[in-house]
Amino acid sequence: MSVKSKIKVPMSSPDLTDAERQAVLGVLNTPYLSMGPQIGQFEAAFREYTGCRHAIGVSTGTAGLHLCLRAAGIKPGDLVITTPFSFVASANVILYEQAIPIFVDVDPQTGNMDPAQVRQAAHDLNAGGMDAYQWLPRQGLNGAGRLRAILAVDVFGQPADYDPLRQVAREYKLALIEDACEALGGEYQGQKAGTLGDYGVFAFYPNKQITTGEGGLIVTNDDQAAALMTALRNQGRAPGDTWLQHTHLGYNYRLDELSAALGVVQMARLEELLTRRQQVAGWYNKYLATVPGVEIPYIAPTTTRVSWFVYVIRLEHGIQRDRVAQSLEEQGIPVRPYFLPIHLQPYMVDRFDYRTGDYPVTEDLGERGLALPFSSKTTREDVKLVCKCLQTAIRKK
Repeated sequence: MSVKSKIKVPMSSPDLTDAERQAVLGVLNTPYLSMGPQIGQFEAAFREYTGCRHAIGVSTGTAGLHLCLRAAGIKPGDLVITTPFSFVASANVILYEQAIPIFVDVDPQTGNMDPAQVRQAAHDLNAGGMDAYQWLPRQGLNGAGRLRAILAVDVFGQPADYDPLRQVAREYKLALIEDACEALGGEYQGQKAGTLGDYGVFAFYPNKQITTGEGGLIVTNDDQAAALMTALRNQGRAPGDTWLQHTHLGYNYRLDELSAALGVVQMARLEELLTRRQQVAGWYNKYLATVPGVEIPYIAPTTTRVSWFVYVIRLEHGIQRDRVAQSLEEQGIPVRPYFLPIHLQPYMVDRFDYRTGDYPVTEDLGERGLALPFSSKTTREDVKLVCKCLQTAIRKK
């Protein structure tokens, strides 16, 4: 029997209805498969939802983050403070511009960037001298320049602590980019995720709160940056350019019409989908409250709304996470380690000589974190089964 045939609960499932299917079929009956009216409607839905002046649909969240770095003027050798506890894309986009990610460790409860370390890193890097070296990688600097930006990540759908991050950004004249790819619908002190920096980016992979299959979107109130990013996503065509004219070196980062049509319907259902995810998270919190050895997700006081992207538990020290994961897989319950630290990815080690122990909190969370099956389609019975199997797995010798 294959592993796939043994699965009792899906890891994640997109939540689609006939309305989404009809919207996609409707596009197929038009001449517009790229840059048609659907993308305009999708962007309009985000302008209304976030209150931002500009919304720019792109092919992926990664593409969106890359364009934000271009808009922020990041150049080769520039330094960008970011987190090692994230999906690799948030650091990769810095490397795309031949800039250098400067990692700071994270808060042990939320997994988001530690603002105190961000402040200290910004101070030391701007002051220069020996204090700056503690924040720099051991190798691969290639003529490191000045600190130019902070790229914060809203881990697992909970916004980072933006008040102190914005203060640091203002004090040191840094661009603040919000990776809200996991946090659509989340709120920080009543402010919507994605609106908390100079630019915010959402992503719509099938396991996200809403999906367009693949896709992403940037929001900003910066008119000049929005004009540049809109041009860059479309092969560098600026307003007034013909199809074969290109003012900028750009990219094929367009969001297609089929994806946008799917997104329009999904956005109309956003509150329904977020509420369902909140319900599933509530079931997990209830059934795991009495399971020994399990830490349920922590919600910071500044988080006025969590947007549940994934449900990640942490196993107490002394419990072998990988052994528990193997036992769950054998019982037909798929799980995932979340996250594997970025600085210990092979290409990061090769380039910058990062080592185990460099970011101990990130490494600890990476060793103990386990994402359980989760989506808006997860049922109460699914949750009960997962929790029962998890308890069995933990008890195994």
